[in-house]
Amino acid sequence: YSVPAFADPRAKGGKAYADWYWHSMQDKNDPTWAFHIRNYGADFHYQDFAGDFKARLYDPDHWAALFQRAGARYVVLTSKHHEGFCLWPCPGSWNWNSVDVGPHRDLAGDLSKAVVAHGLKMGFYYSLYEWYNPLYQKDPDRYVTDRMIPQMKDLVERYKPSLLWTDGEWEHPSSLWHSTEFLAWLFIESPVRDEIAVNDRWGNETRSTDGGFFTSEYGGFVKKGIVMGPQHKWEEDQGIGQSFGYNRMESADDYKTPKELVHLLIDTVALGGNLLLDIGPTADGRIPVIMQQRLLAMGAWLKVNGEAIYATHPWRVRGESDVRFTTKGGTVYGLAKSWPGGELILNAPKPAPTMKVTLLGSNATLPWR
Repeated sequence: YSVPAFADPRAKGGKAYADWYWHSMQDKNDPTWAFHIRNYGADFHYQDFAGDFKARLYDPDHWAALFQRAGARYVVLTSKHHEGFCLWPCPGSWNWNSVDVGPHRDLAGDLSKAVVAHGLKMGFYYSLYEWYNPLYQKDPDRYVTDRMIPQMKDLVERYKPSLLWTDGEWEHPSSLWHSTEFLAWLFIESPVRDEIAVNDRWGNETRSTDGGFFTSEYGGFVKKGIVMGPQHKWEEDQGIGQSFGYNRMESADDYKTPKELVHLLIDTVALGGNLLLDIGPTADGRIPVIMQQRLLAMGAWLKVNGEAIYATHPWRVRGESDVRFTTKGGTVYGLAKSWPGGELILNAPKPAPTMKVTLLGSNATLPWR
């Protein structure tokens, strides 16, 4: 999908996800189909894009170094999306993976090595279902046992990730996906049983109910101000733009500004969540410069203020006016989303005789009353 790299950001009622290109082009009234006819023709099938997906400029070490400079602590790669194309040479994917066609390279394995070498945790996104896989459409249960589970086990045994992020669970209950059996193997027998983390997308009844951490997409939890307890870790997931996959139709105005991204991070962490911020690489393997700039801007902010973000928890008060609160080790952090000027008035903290007030990034003494 990074080859056509198309979705209409302003389509009414439609997804602005370029990674849904194959699905969107099935609707002859969708702008995606008109784009496809105009640029490729009706006889050009989605599968034909695989030959143009080369990733010739793909440099996983550069990617990993960028993520490290951005202040990220873990990385999640889409190993297989709903289209079924795999970024590693896995079982059941003959001629529909990045080693057999296109790049002729183990994209997932190369990134995993680079990420771990830079001291970050590596994870993989994996779609349980596949839109147009004939086996899935004809016999979902056999698809699960013959293709899906062998692929996930191969992903875990081959690369030993720290995180497994499943998706596409909504068409069936967890019983059809054999989620209980797979998770039992993962946490009892697999080589990552002592470290692996998983999300909540294991069946159409499991989201925000079961799983290691709950998942929020494009502000679902933040907009509702949901605070999870320590037993319900959660993560906010969204792109820097409106699409997860690279979309050539997005302009600079469609991308969040550095300030908006920092505010998103602050709002998420103040509610106890992690932020999984998506980037969409190009078909030749580059991370678009505008996305690099946004990541580096966040990294520069975190270099000064990361103490108020990493390993913190929600405080007893989420925030007041333009300030959000986090806490760690007896310290309360107030993150002001706008510069308060010469005076910052806070009502939530209760002064104590021994209380000290400091400003991250500054050695100056702060007078306070």
